[in-house]
Amino acid sequence: MLLTIDSGNTNVVFAVFDDGGKLRASWRAANDTRRTADEFGIWLSQLMTLEGIKREEITGAIIASVVPAIVYSLRSLCVRYFKVEPLVLGAPNVDPGLKVLLDNPEEAGADRIANTVAAFATYGGPLIVLDFGTATTFDVVDGEGNFAGGCIAPGINLSLEALHMAAAKLPRVAIEPPAKVIGSNTVGAIKSGVFWGYVGLIEGIVKRIEIEFGQPMKVVATGGLAALFNRHTNLIQHLDPDLTLRGLWQIYERNTRS
Repeated sequence: MLLTIDSGNTNVVFAVFDDGGKLRASWRAANDTRRTADEFGIWLSQLMTLEGIKREEITGAIIASVVPAIVYSLRSLCVRYFKVEPLVLGAPNVDPGLKVLLDNPEEAGADRIANTVAAFATYGGPLIVLDFGTATTFDVVDGEGNFAGGCIAPGINLSLEALHMAAAKLPRVAIEPPAKVIGSNTVGAIKSGVFWGYVGLIEGIVKRIEIEFGQPMKVVATGGLAALFNRHTNLIQHLDPDLTLRGLWQIYERNTRS
Protein backbone atom coordinates (compact mmCIF):
# COMPACT_ATOMS: atom_id res chain seq x y z
CA MET A 1 0.00 0.00 0.00
CA LEU A 2 1.06 3.57 -0.63
CA LEU A 3 0.99 6.42 1.89
CA THR A 4 0.44 9.81 0.23
CA ILE A 5 0.96 13.06 2.15
CA ASP A 6 -0.34 16.41 0.90
CA SER A 7 1.02 19.15 3.15
CA GLY A 8 -0.67 22.50 2.52
CA ASN A 9 -0.40 25.83 4.28
CA THR A 10 -3.37 25.12 6.56
CA ASN A 11 -3.87 21.35 6.63
CA VAL A 12 -1.90 18.18 5.97
CA VAL A 13 -3.80 15.27 4.42
CA PHE A 14 -2.66 11.67 4.77
CA ALA A 15 -4.14 8.95 2.57
CA VAL A 16 -3.57 5.25 1.91
CA PHE A 17 -4.02 3.69 -1.54
CA ASP A 18 -4.05 -0.03 -2.20
CA ASP A 19 -1.86 -1.54 -4.91
CA GLY A 20 -4.57 -1.06 -7.51
CA GLY A 21 -4.86 2.67 -6.87
CA LYS A 22 -8.05 2.53 -4.79
CA LEU A 23 -8.24 5.08 -1.99
CA ARG A 24 -8.62 3.11 1.23
CA ALA A 25 -8.81 5.97 3.73
CA SER A 26 -7.74 9.58 4.26
CA TRP A 27 -7.28 11.82 7.29
CA ARG A 28 -6.78 15.57 7.73
CA ALA A 29 -4.87 17.43 10.45
CA ALA A 30 -3.98 21.05 11.06
CA ASN A 31 -0.51 21.78 9.72
CA ASP A 32 1.99 22.99 12.29
CA THR A 33 5.74 23.07 11.64
CA ARG A 34 6.33 22.41 15.36
CA ARG A 35 4.76 18.96 15.18
CA THR A 36 7.28 16.15 15.30
CA ALA A 37 7.44 12.87 13.43
CA ASP A 38 6.41 11.08 16.63
CA GLU A 39 3.30 13.23 17.04
CA PHE A 40 2.26 12.55 13.47
CA GLY A 41 3.19 8.88 13.81
CA ILE A 42 1.17 8.16 16.94
CA TRP A 43 -1.89 10.00 15.62
CA LEU A 44 -1.74 8.40 12.19
CA SER A 45 -1.07 4.89 13.51
CA GLN A 46 -4.19 5.02 15.66
CA LEU A 47 -6.37 6.21 12.80
CA MET A 48 -5.00 3.53 10.48
CA THR A 49 -5.79 0.87 13.07
CA LEU A 50 -9.40 2.04 13.19
CA GLU A 51 -9.56 1.49 9.41
CA GLY A 52 -8.01 -1.98 9.66
CA ILE A 53 -4.74 -0.90 8.03
CA LYS A 54 -1.46 -2.16 9.50
CA ARG A 55 1.67 -0.05 9.45
CA GLU A 56 3.69 -2.87 7.94
CA GLU A 57 1.34 -2.94 4.94
CA ILE A 58 2.74 0.41 3.80
CA THR A 59 5.40 -0.29 1.19
CA GLY A 60 5.93 3.20 -0.21
CA ALA A 61 5.26 6.87 0.42
CA ILE A 62 5.22 10.18 -1.45
CA ILE A 63 5.10 13.71 -0.07
CA ALA A 64 3.91 16.95 -1.66
CA SER A 65 4.47 19.99 0.51
CA VAL A 66 4.24 23.74 0.04
CA VAL A 67 5.67 24.19 3.55
CA PRO A 68 9.40 23.35 3.39
CA ALA A 69 9.81 23.45 7.17
CA ILE A 70 7.52 20.44 7.70
CA VAL A 71 9.17 18.13 5.15
CA TYR A 72 11.83 16.86 7.57
CA SER A 73 9.21 15.71 10.10
CA LEU A 74 7.14 14.05 7.38
CA ARG A 75 10.15 12.23 5.93
CA SER A 76 11.14 11.10 9.42
CA LEU A 77 7.59 9.86 9.96
CA CYS A 78 7.80 7.66 6.85
CA VAL A 79 11.20 6.24 7.74
CA ARG A 80 10.62 5.70 11.46
CA TYR A 81 7.05 4.45 11.52
CA PHE A 82 6.66 2.82 8.09
CA LYS A 83 10.26 1.86 7.22
CA VAL A 84 10.07 3.49 3.77
CA GLU A 85 12.06 6.30 2.21
CA PRO A 86 9.47 8.64 0.67
CA LEU A 87 9.59 10.31 -2.70
CA VAL A 88 9.32 14.10 -2.35
CA LEU A 89 7.58 15.83 -5.24
CA GLY A 90 9.82 18.62 -6.45
CA ALA A 91 13.07 16.76 -5.76
CA PRO A 92 15.36 16.32 -8.81
CA ASN A 93 14.93 12.54 -8.79
CA VAL A 94 11.11 12.67 -9.06
CA ASP A 95 9.66 12.92 -12.56
CA PRO A 96 6.05 14.20 -12.59
CA GLY A 97 5.67 13.33 -16.27
CA LEU A 98 4.82 16.82 -17.52
CA LYS A 99 6.41 20.09 -18.50
CA VAL A 100 6.06 23.13 -16.26
CA LEU A 101 5.71 26.04 -18.66
CA LEU A 102 6.55 28.82 -16.20
CA ASP A 103 9.32 31.41 -16.34
CA ASN A 104 10.75 29.71 -13.24
CA PRO A 105 9.46 26.10 -13.18
CA GLU A 106 10.67 25.53 -9.60
CA GLU A 107 8.04 28.03 -8.42
CA ALA A 108 5.19 25.63 -9.19
CA GLY A 109 3.64 24.30 -6.00
CA ALA A 110 3.80 20.53 -5.54
CA ASP A 111 0.05 20.34 -4.98
CA ARG A 112 -0.60 22.17 -8.27
CA ILE A 113 1.63 19.69 -10.13
CA ALA A 114 -0.20 16.74 -8.57
CA ASN A 115 -3.54 18.31 -9.49
CA THR A 116 -2.39 18.75 -13.09
CA VAL A 117 -1.29 15.12 -13.39
CA ALA A 118 -4.53 13.69 -12.01
CA ALA A 119 -6.84 16.09 -13.84
CA PHE A 120 -5.29 15.45 -17.23
CA ALA A 121 -5.23 11.68 -16.70
CA THR A 122 -8.91 11.68 -15.70
CA TYR A 123 -10.50 14.34 -17.88
CA GLY A 124 -8.04 15.17 -20.64
CA GLY A 125 -7.10 18.68 -21.68
CA PRO A 126 -7.21 21.54 -22.04
CA LEU A 127 -8.73 22.28 -18.66
CA ILE A 128 -8.66 24.50 -15.59
CA VAL A 129 -8.17 23.06 -12.12
CA LEU A 130 -9.85 25.25 -9.52
CA ASP A 131 -8.48 24.46 -6.06
CA PHE A 132 -10.10 25.96 -2.96
CA GLY A 133 -7.37 25.94 -0.33
CA THR A 134 -5.63 28.57 1.76
CA ALA A 135 -5.29 30.27 -1.61
CA THR A 136 -7.76 29.84 -4.44
CA THR A 137 -5.76 28.70 -7.46
CA PHE A 138 -6.67 28.40 -11.12
CA ASP A 139 -4.27 26.00 -12.85
CA VAL A 140 -4.24 25.85 -16.65
CA VAL A 141 -3.48 22.47 -18.22
CA ASP A 142 -2.86 22.42 -21.96
CA GLY A 143 -3.88 19.77 -24.47
CA GLU A 144 -0.65 17.80 -23.88
CA GLY A 145 -1.09 17.70 -20.11
CA ASN A 146 1.51 20.36 -19.29
CA PHE A 147 1.15 22.90 -16.50
CA ALA A 148 0.78 26.16 -18.42
CA GLY A 149 0.45 28.57 -15.49
CA GLY A 150 -2.59 30.11 -13.88
CA CYS A 151 -3.88 32.51 -11.25
CA ILE A 152 -3.59 32.69 -7.47
CA ALA A 153 -6.13 34.57 -5.35
CA PRO A 154 -6.49 34.78 -1.56
CA GLY A 155 -8.60 31.94 -0.20
CA ILE A 156 -12.07 32.88 0.92
CA ASN A 157 -11.41 32.14 4.61
CA LEU A 158 -8.20 34.15 4.43
CA SER A 159 -10.16 37.06 2.98
CA LEU A 160 -12.76 36.85 5.74
CA GLU A 161 -10.05 36.82 8.40
CA ALA A 162 -8.26 39.79 6.83
CA LEU A 163 -11.52 41.74 6.72
CA HIS A 164 -12.17 41.01 10.40
CA MET A 165 -8.61 41.92 11.44
CA ALA A 166 -8.47 45.16 9.45
CA ALA A 167 -11.88 46.59 10.34
CA ALA A 168 -12.57 46.93 14.06
CA LYS A 169 -16.36 46.89 13.80
CA LEU A 170 -16.68 43.98 11.36
CA PRO A 171 -17.24 40.59 13.04
CA ARG A 172 -15.73 37.27 12.06
CA VAL A 173 -18.37 35.27 10.14
CA ALA A 174 -18.64 31.76 8.74
CA ILE A 175 -18.74 31.33 5.00
CA GLU A 176 -22.10 30.22 3.67
CA PRO A 177 -24.44 31.31 0.88
CA PRO A 178 -26.61 34.14 2.18
CA ALA A 179 -30.38 34.10 1.84
CA LYS A 180 -30.28 37.29 -0.27
CA VAL A 181 -27.73 39.45 -2.00
CA ILE A 182 -28.72 42.72 -0.32
CA GLY A 183 -27.75 42.32 3.32
CA SER A 184 -30.01 43.97 5.88
CA ASN A 185 -27.38 43.79 8.66
CA THR A 186 -23.60 43.74 8.94
CA VAL A 187 -23.22 39.95 9.07
CA GLY A 188 -25.54 39.48 6.13
CA ALA A 189 -23.71 42.13 4.13
CA ILE A 190 -20.32 40.50 4.78
CA LYS A 191 -21.60 37.05 3.88
CA SER A 192 -23.12 38.34 0.67
CA GLY A 193 -20.13 40.40 -0.37
CA VAL A 194 -17.59 37.67 0.25
CA PHE A 195 -19.61 34.71 -1.03
CA TRP A 196 -21.03 36.30 -4.19
CA GLY A 197 -17.78 38.15 -4.68
CA TYR A 198 -16.01 34.79 -4.87
CA VAL A 199 -18.60 33.39 -7.26
CA GLY A 200 -17.93 36.42 -9.44
CA LEU A 201 -14.18 35.90 -9.09
CA ILE A 202 -14.49 32.26 -10.19
CA GLU A 203 -16.70 33.02 -13.17
CA GLY A 204 -14.74 36.09 -14.23
CA ILE A 205 -11.30 34.50 -14.11
CA VAL A 206 -12.44 31.29 -15.84
CA LYS A 207 -13.94 33.32 -18.68
CA ARG A 208 -10.82 35.46 -19.03
CA ILE A 209 -8.58 32.37 -19.08
CA GLU A 210 -10.70 30.83 -21.83
CA ILE A 211 -10.54 34.03 -23.89
CA GLU A 212 -6.76 34.25 -23.51
CA PHE A 213 -6.27 30.53 -24.13
CA GLY A 214 -8.45 30.76 -27.21
CA GLN A 215 -10.96 27.98 -26.64
CA PRO A 216 -13.49 26.63 -24.10
CA MET A 217 -11.98 24.56 -21.30
CA LYS A 218 -13.25 21.97 -18.86
CA VAL A 219 -13.25 23.12 -15.24
CA VAL A 220 -12.41 20.70 -12.43
CA ALA A 221 -12.85 21.79 -8.81
CA THR A 222 -11.15 20.39 -5.73
CA GLY A 223 -10.40 21.52 -2.18
CA GLY A 224 -12.44 21.94 0.96
CA LEU A 225 -14.99 24.50 -0.26
CA ALA A 226 -15.32 23.19 -3.81
CA ALA A 227 -18.65 21.47 -3.14
CA LEU A 228 -20.16 24.66 -1.71
CA PHE A 229 -19.30 26.79 -4.73
CA ASN A 230 -20.15 24.03 -7.17
CA ARG A 231 -23.80 24.46 -6.16
CA HIS A 232 -23.79 28.15 -7.06
CA THR A 233 -22.06 28.33 -10.44
CA ASN A 234 -22.57 26.32 -13.61
CA LEU A 235 -18.98 26.72 -14.81
CA ILE A 236 -17.67 23.72 -12.84
CA GLN A 237 -18.11 20.48 -14.78
CA HIS A 238 -16.35 18.07 -12.42
CA LEU A 239 -16.10 18.01 -8.62
CA ASP A 240 -13.10 15.90 -7.55
CA PRO A 241 -12.19 16.10 -3.85
CA ASP A 242 -9.40 13.48 -4.07
CA LEU A 243 -7.64 15.00 -7.08
CA THR A 244 -4.36 15.92 -5.37
CA LEU A 245 -4.02 12.58 -3.60
CA ARG A 246 -4.73 10.67 -6.80
CA GLY A 247 -2.11 12.73 -8.62
CA LEU A 248 0.45 11.76 -5.99
CA TRP A 249 -0.40 8.09 -6.46
CA GLN A 250 0.03 8.43 -10.23
CA ILE A 251 3.38 10.20 -9.87
CA TYR A 252 4.60 7.52 -7.48
CA GLU A 253 3.58 4.80 -9.93
CA ARG A 254 5.39 6.56 -12.74
CA ASN A 255 8.62 6.76 -10.75
CA THR A 256 8.65 3.26 -9.29
CA ARG A 257 7.12 0.96 -11.93
CA SER A 258 9.31 -0.16 -14.81
